[in-house]
Amino acid sequence: MKAVFVDSDNQAESNRVNFSPAEGGSEDKEDIMKAVFGDSDTEDESDSVNFSPAEGDSEDKKVLEEVKGISGLWLCRNFLSPKQQDELLTAIEYEGWFKESSQNQAMRFGDLPEWALKLCGLVQHAICCYDVMCPICNRSTACPHEDQKNSPFPPELLWREPLFDQMIANSYQPGEGICAHVDLLQFEDGIAIVSLESSCIMHFTHQSAITKGAQCTQQPCDTIQNLLENKTDHNTDLASKIPVLLIPGDLILMSKEARYNWLHEINRKAGYQIWNGEEIPQSRRISITLRRLCQTK
Repeated sequence: MKAVFVDSDNQAESNRVNFSPAEGGSEDKEDIMKAVFGDSDTEDESDSVNFSPAEGDSEDKKVLEEVKGISGLWLCRNFLSPKQQDELLTAIEYEGWFKESSQNQAMRFGDLPEWALKLCGLVQHAICCYDVMCPICNRSTACPHEDQKNSPFPPELLWREPLFDQMIANSYQPGEGICAHVDLLQFEDGIAIVSLESSCIMHFTHQSAITKGAQCTQQPCDTIQNLLENKTDHNTDLASKIPVLLIPGDLILMSKEARYNWLHEINRKAGYQIWNGEEIPQSRRISITLRRLCQTK
């Protein structure tokens, strides 16, 4: 299995940014995507590190809650226990993806590592088996509105095989974040993100606030970025954004409206990572994004 690396100077479709120095140069996105989606080979690998999420964890049900104001955006607090987080981080470190400071992103396509497949299984279990927070009475149990509760993924997404076949591992140092973007249309609906190590605030902006009605999903990523850069006071207009606090071990799910019509970003400039009036301390943050490539017919 090939891991595709992206150096800190060559930020690919994830639009990685470092908010400290000025951006230098740009990469042809078509060439990047050709490198990513082009010829792929597989390598035998021994999963010496065992990410065993079922061992020694609490049997208490976790709760999925739809983020207010964004249809299709769901949050699962404490999705991974501290023990699970440590095991997952150990597995990622064992891959050796981030040994060099210039390597901060690795992509995997096709057959995922064993620990990533277990993570996919946990996501599926969370969606189909865990309690769902009722948006009406703000309860997950003894709720009188069972028939009005939504599901994070519709059945056709939840039970597709495989659920995910593409993974991105990102390593963010303090001051590094990700530009506002909608994930590429080369990926199907239904995206999962697991956040590790450092807390952060992810901001969501509806595409209408940027493009005045044009569909972001119909524009290439470089066009979206130009729209963002030309939008007056966009980067300072927090009023148009919906903040979501992510703490280590949290899971975020995006489908339908949230996946296609909302841009998401992590801006780690001073003043953007504030929650309840306090600046969030920054350290290294690791994220795992799980997606599925569109199937060719």
